Formats: sequence, C-alpha cells, structure tokens
Amino acid sequence: MPAATPSSVPHGDPAGNLWPGWRLGLPQEGRGSVARAGRRIAAISIDLLLCAIISWVFFFGVEFASLAIFAVEQIVLLITLGGGVGHLLLGMRLVTLQGEHCGVWRPILRTALLCLLIPALIWNSDQRGLHDVFSGTVLVRR
Repeated sequence: MPAATPSSVPHGDPAGNLWPGWRLGLPQEGRGSVARAGRRIAAISIDLLLCAIISWVFFFGVEFASLAIFAVEQIVLLITLGGGVGHLLLGMRLVTLQGEHCGVWRPILRTALLCLLIPALIWNSDQRGLHDVFSGTVLVRR
C-alpha cells in the first residue's frame, strides 16, 4: 500500500490525519504548526478577562458590553496584527489555509461565529473550530 500524502487523504477522514494540520501541509510541531487546545483556551481566556475588565471599568458591567469589546478587539487586532492579545502573548497568529494574511472579511466572519460560541466548541481533526473552517483560517504557532 502506498504511503499517504496530505493531498491523498479526504478532508473528512480523521483517521487519515497523522497530526493536527498534516492534511493542511502544516508541520507537526514548532513554527507554523497548528496551535493546540491548551494554548487556544488560554488565549481566549486572556482576551475575555481583558474585555470583562474593560467593560467593568468603562461601562460598569453593562450587559453585552464585554462581548462587543471582545468582537471589536478580535476584528481590529486580527486584521492589523494577525492575532488578538491572547494570541500574540502566547505566540500564535491567524492565517489562511495558504499561510497568508487573513485580510478583512475572514476576521469579521470568524469573530461573528466565535461570538455565537457553538462553532468554537465543534472542532475537526485539525483542531480547527467551525469558526475557522467556515472562514478558511487556521491558528498557528509563530
């Protein structure tokens, strides 16, 4: 049986993935590899905590203020710097599947889906949430 290559494995086959990102042509570890769950969860926790503090200080905890602050923070920083505060602090960046800058519409779509929460809780074998799958992005290590 010939060895599997990333292009020969169907994207829906989790058993054919040797490591998260293999089917996408990403390295197993180090720079450019898929950011793993622990790092991603820590990054979003940093962002949510920062937004909650800003909401409490400037908006006195008004309902949905921290979600709006989170959305603005994500969109602006993903477009300009390639990552939110948590991403940047923990050595991650958001790129397209081709490894390029995400542009404008991808961060907007990704953030809108992330704010719905459910897409972020459903991951594929490449450890990409539905918000990344639908926006054509992947969170990688810098």
